[in-house]
Amino acid sequence: MSNNSSAPHLERGLSNRHIQLIAIGGAIGTGLFMGSGKTISVAGPSVIFVYMIIGFMLFFVMRAMGELLLSNTNYKNFSDFAGDILGPWAAFFTGWTYWFCWVVTGIADVVAISHYVAYWWKDLPLWIPAVACILLLVALNLPSVKNFGETEFWFALVKIVAIGALIVIGLVMVITGFEHNGVTASFTNLWSDGGMFPTGFMGFVAGFQIAVFAFVGIELVGTTAAETKDPETTLPRAINSIPIRILFFYVGALVILMAVQPWNLFSAEESPFVGMFALAGLAGAAGIVNFVVLTSATSSANSGIYSTSRMIHGLAEEGDAPKVFAKLSRTKVPRNALLFSCMFLLAGVALLYAEGSVAEAFTLVTTVSALCFMFVWSIILVSYIVYRGRRPQLHEESKFKMPGGTFMPYVVLAFFGFIIWALTTQADTLMALLFTPIWFVALGIGYMLLRRSPQHAALRALHGAKVIEEHKSAAAFNAGLGAEEPKLREPAAK
Repeated sequence: MSNNSSAPHLERGLSNRHIQLIAIGGAIGTGLFMGSGKTISVAGPSVIFVYMIIGFMLFFVMRAMGELLLSNTNYKNFSDFAGDILGPWAAFFTGWTYWFCWVVTGIADVVAISHYVAYWWKDLPLWIPAVACILLLVALNLPSVKNFGETEFWFALVKIVAIGALIVIGLVMVITGFEHNGVTASFTNLWSDGGMFPTGFMGFVAGFQIAVFAFVGIELVGTTAAETKDPETTLPRAINSIPIRILFFYVGALVILMAVQPWNLFSAEESPFVGMFALAGLAGAAGIVNFVVLTSATSSANSGIYSTSRMIHGLAEEGDAPKVFAKLSRTKVPRNALLFSCMFLLAGVALLYAEGSVAEAFTLVTTVSALCFMFVWSIILVSYIVYRGRRPQLHEESKFKMPGGTFMPYVVLAFFGFIIWALTTQADTLMALLFTPIWFVALGIGYMLLRRSPQHAALRALHGAKVIEEHKSAAAFNAGLGAEEPKLREPAAK
């Protein structure tokens, strides 16, 4: 791989509107549309606090990520700063774990998309929409990064309109005192059936166990850093608006849903959005929500393919993935890395015809994937803690400091510990918790074998020299630390 300054770089083709909508799309998972019925039935109205607490904690993860990415605009994503600050092992573990998270999520999305399409074409073989979806994702991502941004913009817009419509219709029903089966729509429904915590403390805990998975993808904006126009302005704006988005899209939607009808009337098996629109007398409510969920799942798969291809591209540049994945197309897209990730989505086609035991195993693997997302969030926080200690001057000069940076990383890490404890309270998630270490053991073995390769050491040395040169030439670096900055990357794996 060429390491000179003329080597092709990822193109900064994502504008402010792209980044804002990618951030919204990342914060609104398919779980809100399909999984919130289960969360409400388990935790009752206390689910409002569950989403608020998780959103509050993850906001600090995003602020830590934002400060780190902007401390050196040569960072392409959080795998880059993890490797720079914690060492080469962190880049390898973070990059490949994030790739694994999104590939598994993408496979689940392909399976879901096939079933959503079957809602309209029941006689269509399931493999046809699955393969069509994968080909569509390739077609959307191959031409340029702007294509991806534009697609995500419209996908996210569909989600925003759907949730906005739900909130407006629900408010009208509450204000007009809508009645159905002897129940009147009113905000008193939030506490009139057993209070705000009707299922007790363990029901509240079970809500965390389910709801945390709905926030998967919130860090997606961190993988766009190398392809964002004016990241110093755009990234802070996207990150700072996360609390407002969570309050509106999650808390607002759930408050309205449980005001229109009491929590104990929700089914864990059905989307509360379908029920809400049907109550309002909206013709074809199920079809409309099916379309929204279809676009949401396609958006998730699209984001997954984008982020995994960029992550593998970055790993390949450092010698942590085959060199062929470092190559860019004429339009500055990591084509080989993109096709490699799409190839794994074909596993979704096989799973469509799997027997029950395989389907159960797949549920286990997707839960492991969500646990791995928590590992990535934790690495971001640990990187921030070390960065504060080793590079105080860079932190001091930052224009986007993490609030409560001296103690909040520890609070959020303790919260993740609480989530892991919550996962031990249910049999299926406990099983996933016990299987998760297998992934990290496999990665550890892979990394130990990789370190022995002379080519890997040489490539890392070349890349390390290039990164140090980039640091020295950065204006912020020259104005700040100059020669006092310690060696930023190990030039070679020792």
